[in-house]
Amino acid sequence: MKCQTIMDAMERIAPKKFAEEWDNPGLLVGSPEQDVRRILVCLDVRDEIIDEAIEKKCDMIISHHPLIFHKMKNLRTDLPTGKMIARLITNDIASFAAHTNLDIAAGGVNDVLAERIGLDMATLTPLDVTMKHDLVKLAVYVPVDHADAVRDAICRVDAGHIGNYSSCTFSVKGEGTFLPGEGTHPFIGEAGKLEHVDEVRIETIFPVELEKKVVRAMIAAHPYEEPAYDLYPMRNAWKTESLGRVGMLKNAMSMGEFAKNVKTALNDAGVRVVKAKDNRPIKKVGLCSGSGAEFIDRAKILGCDAYVTGDVRYHDAQHAVEIGMNVIDAGHFATEYPVVPALVERLKSELSKMKKRRDDIEIIPDTIERDFFEFV
Repeated sequence: MKCQTIMDAMERIAPKKFAEEWDNPGLLVGSPEQDVRRILVCLDVRDEIIDEAIEKKCDMIISHHPLIFHKMKNLRTDLPTGKMIARLITNDIASFAAHTNLDIAAGGVNDVLAERIGLDMATLTPLDVTMKHDLVKLAVYVPVDHADAVRDAICRVDAGHIGNYSSCTFSVKGEGTFLPGEGTHPFIGEAGKLEHVDEVRIETIFPVELEKKVVRAMIAAHPYEEPAYDLYPMRNAWKTESLGRVGMLKNAMSMGEFAKNVKTALNDAGVRVVKAKDNRPIKKVGLCSGSGAEFIDRAKILGCDAYVTGDVRYHDAQHAVEIGMNVIDAGHFATEYPVVPALVERLKSELSKMKKRRDDIEIIPDTIERDFFEFV
């Protein structure tokens, strides 16, 4: 299977457009045209991860954190990053990263963390909105006998989604008129003669990024030589993307109980706890995987009883106490690593949908990666 095919699958899982401006996701080492038969999924590209990839004859590494993060002015093979890049090139191993785009995407790092620590997934809402998808409304005029064909065509390319409902359209009947000009080949009527036709106006909505796809499908299914249609920008958004999540525990518990649950859920991670003075039960929880101390205030504003993240500094903890927010620092590694086995399964599922998928592609999680911090 070509590397580009895997990149396309990753784009469907974690679209690159979701990434923060400062981020550097995507293919960082290798060629889209190289053949890939085995993929190693990990959190960080490290020397030991490259050793594992070589030992297991992997052709591609998919990591969460980008190997190349900042702009490079040289490629020094006597320095750690340059040495790793050289080893990857020498062994023909591609390196691909999905970073903040995987944090933000549905089913990505934050959703996996929310499920792991026991939040009710049906209650999840955004912590910090990073993107809103604008909506477009299509109105197209179709002869009555062809309305179902056009409606089916636009819904097959994902127009007409409202929440968990699909194929949402509205139709109203009316009369259309047109006068075919010289040289036309009208589906109904003849050139030079005014026609009156029973038509259906079909309306539906879709995110703006699907506009070209939906219009192409509509035109292909429409019987007219020149279909009449309108596109309206809408002020209401289709959905939002966000860093972090807010959700509810199924049962309220003390801060001590919740902290122990988080520790157990994250494979006995080294958990630090900042307790508010009011000793309130924990029911509503905010979270941001990795490094999310910047959202402590946001969690407070949204009414969270506790906030789970990593990389909390001393003065962040001080501020949390001052504003009355319970905080659990479960570490950068522990709050992100659960996505590794989850991403393995997501990628397997995505590739299995392909009609021309080859059966010899193998996707495996790394088995040796550990937190850089040790707790004694």
